[in-house]
Amino acid sequence: MASASVVPLDSDISIEPIERETIARVRRRLIPLLFICYYAAYLDRVNVGFGALQMNKALGFSATVFGFGSGIFFVGYFLFEVPSNLLLAKVGARRWIARILLTWGIISALNAFVWSSTSFYSVRFLLGLAEAGYYPGIILFLTWWFPARYRARMIAQFMTAIPVAVVTGSIVSGYLLQLDGVLGLQGWQWLFIIEALPAVILSVVVYYYLTDGPEDAHWLLPAQREWLSRRLAAERSNRESIRSYGLAETLRNGRVWALSLIYFGQNVTGYGLVLFLPQAVKRFGLSNVQTGFVTALPYLFGIVALVIWGIYSDRTGKRSGLCATACLVYAGALMLCLVLDNPVYMMIAIIAAQCASAGIAPNFWALPTAMLTGSAAAGGIALINAVGNLGGFLGPYAMGAIQDATGSFPLGLMAIATGSIVSGVVVLALGHDRRLEQAPPLPA
Repeated sequence: MASASVVPLDSDISIEPIERETIARVRRRLIPLLFICYYAAYLDRVNVGFGALQMNKALGFSATVFGFGSGIFFVGYFLFEVPSNLLLAKVGARRWIARILLTWGIISALNAFVWSSTSFYSVRFLLGLAEAGYYPGIILFLTWWFPARYRARMIAQFMTAIPVAVVTGSIVSGYLLQLDGVLGLQGWQWLFIIEALPAVILSVVVYYYLTDGPEDAHWLLPAQREWLSRRLAAERSNRESIRSYGLAETLRNGRVWALSLIYFGQNVTGYGLVLFLPQAVKRFGLSNVQTGFVTALPYLFGIVALVIWGIYSDRTGKRSGLCATACLVYAGALMLCLVLDNPVYMMIAIIAAQCASAGIAPNFWALPTAMLTGSAAAGGIALINAVGNLGGFLGPYAMGAIQDATGSFPLGLMAIATGSIVSGVVVLALGHDRRLEQAPPLPA
């Protein structure tokens, strides 16, 4: 194997028992909790798509108003993203993530009591402020626990929360809308209240259960703590020997901004689709419950695809090539919808698109986490996520405006698919220095 390549987990190179046992124990301890928390986060972020099935009519919102309100979440998210991640690095993940969960749970429930477009915009903006820092904070947190050769699959396992949230959330949301009139509240109001509760409960669990770093992990054996700390320190030294960045230098680094553009483009596509898909499926003449089941289908396939992409990424180390392929196939499958009149064929194309989309994040986040360390990693990851998530504002807003102007869902898909095309082209041009993910020998 070439010296510059990543050592894959499933190669014929033997893995010491201490490594296998340590990684397995860390995975069992952290990934399920992080998965559940991100499940709650994504559910509270996108359930507005289902709430819109009743809320838009009840409050008189046009598609443009709904798209703007859905997307303004990411403006608040953008403003507080970098400060939030720097605070997480300073005070520790346990305290800061618990705070994020508590505040976003409370604000998410307030969506049930909006009465006008202005109040809708305000609550969605505040929800973005509250949730800012969670996702980049977890990406940073995973670099504190997992060596580079495991990172893509761990990100993939963590991120299966997205399709699981959409699958189960779509079905549950469809049923919650049937609570119309219970205790004087409409179904869409019950949806926001009930789906906000897990985040509040999880804030307490995180505060008492999460561990900030390997040095504090009483649930690891002393030899396991020592091995993991030394392994991560050796990788950090290897990266810094190739190129070390300070925080200020990171925030004005051209490669970091190029990565932000890549993430921006794929979010234009992703959020434009996920927030408007329930309304598009509803047009097939289905009930709210049926809409929930059909909307879940693409994301059900996406769960399997996400795990496969993550494993393959770690085995090959071809991060940029795989990321670009995923972006371009994603865009191409969505653009097919423009020429498909049959709803069944359109859903097959969307399923194919979602399977491709699943390959973006595990490969993409391996690029900045291999490049940055320390406070530069906290600030750089947050900046990429903050700028990138502004695409989550543009995508839904563009979808809403195009639907109001043309009445065409496929035309909106074609427009937002251009975001992923840009992402694919830029990531191909950017490439990836695989030396950054080498696993150097541990010092004696």
